[in-house]
Amino acid sequence: MFRAAPFKPRMATPSRARDASSGVVRFSVAYFLVALVLLYVTAPFVQSVRNGILIEAVLMTLVLLSAVLAVSGRRRTLWWAMVFAVPALVEKWVNYWWPDLLPPQVSLGMGLVFIGFILLCLLGFILRAPRVNSEILCAGVATYLLLGLLWAFAYLLVERLAPDSFAFTVGPPTSRSLAGFNSLYFSITTLATSGYGDIVPVSNLARMLAMTESMVGLFYVTLLIARLVSLYSSQGLSDDASEPLVLSDNRLAADTDGPKPRSESQQIPDSTTFAGKD
Repeated sequence: MFRAAPFKPRMATPSRARDASSGVVRFSVAYFLVALVLLYVTAPFVQSVRNGILIEAVLMTLVLLSAVLAVSGRRRTLWWAMVFAVPALVEKWVNYWWPDLLPPQVSLGMGLVFIGFILLCLLGFILRAPRVNSEILCAGVATYLLLGLLWAFAYLLVERLAPDSFAFTVGPPTSRSLAGFNSLYFSITTLATSGYGDIVPVSNLARMLAMTESMVGLFYVTLLIARLVSLYSSQGLSDDASEPLVLSDNRLAADTDGPKPRSESQQIPDSTTFAGKD
């Protein structure tokens, strides 16, 4: 007879240790998404309130710190994120206290490098994810908003390097500048391919950036939906495939227990019974 092997309980691997070894996001991406949404919601109003520049600096610092924590799944990634984040933070606050100390191009360039690094980390997290969960959904939305912020910095840098790269068709002359909320507004409307014509790129570099952003926004949404559907479908197939394995294990366990005793109706009659009838 077969003897069943003794049952050994399997120890669960801590999720934090597994995430640290595989490079998956350790700090919840939901906090980074909340910081981004807060920055987007308050951006139209910080310019018209007192100490608006200070509020913007605080919000940008919150976004940068939450981004560093969101991609700190590996120690190497954390170090690189800090290398890109610390100069951007220092330059942001130096520009607040001493506006004429450094040119604005330095701050915009550092911001572009840091946002590009965070985008690569989030995209890698989405592509390596084995299943769909709340972290994947938050990372997808945060990546989309971060794309708008990346191109907003790029538009500001283009305007600093080449003035009159953008034309304004409506609004007072004092508001015809990409400084502040206008760059973010133009970036999001271009990313969503819903431009209203109030801000028009004029120079070739500005047109190239606007054209690239509209294509990136369109392809990103398409590929993200395809990726989520693929993950969800593979997750459902794996769940369905696990059920027959459980049934086969039960049958195997039943077979190894030995032959079942026959019922009274299935028992073979004794030979004396046939002899008595004869």
